[in-house]
Amino acid sequence: MPSSVPTFAELLDGATQSAVHLEMRDVYGVGSEADDFVRWQETGERDTDPASPYWHPWVDLVQRTVARGVTVRRARIVSEPVSAYIRYEHAGTVVNLGAGEDVRWLPRRQASDLALPGNDFWLIDSRVVRWNHFSGDGASGGGEISQEPAVAKLCADAFDAVWARAVPHHEYKIT
Repeated sequence: MPSSVPTFAELLDGATQSAVHLEMRDVYGVGSEADDFVRWQETGERDTDPASPYWHPWVDLVQRTVARGVTVRRARIVSEPVSAYIRYEHAGTVVNLGAGEDVRWLPRRQASDLALPGNDFWLIDSRVVRWNHFSGDGASGGGEISQEPAVAKLCADAFDAVWARAVPHHEYKIT
């Protein structure tokens, strides 16, 4: 595996057909969103301004990716009742959708019989996997790249199985 891990911008800018993301944790503790999460917990207000400093880089990246004809999909496997963090994610997903992502949610109980990789991932053009590693408390543990065909197939099959069962964002009701 290569020692350097491309940024998300480099990965998505290099995509020609598809970029899919599978999230399987109930809590993330990524530093860049810590202030927004605390504000949401205290006030119930979520930054949903696509032009805000928090969202703009991501929105710009997804919009230019989608504008090239690349499909961007995100599936989230969640425990129910959902964690506070998942409520926070759900409240901000309108921005992901507005940027051009398609997002679905799968209750964890409905994923029990699916073969899933051990970590969240991005799969680019069904051939490049970017593993997202996290610590126990959800802090980013860095990424890792794999271009092994068997690994890409595992991720593609897992994502497709989750996607087929998952509920589109506009239909998923938080419990």
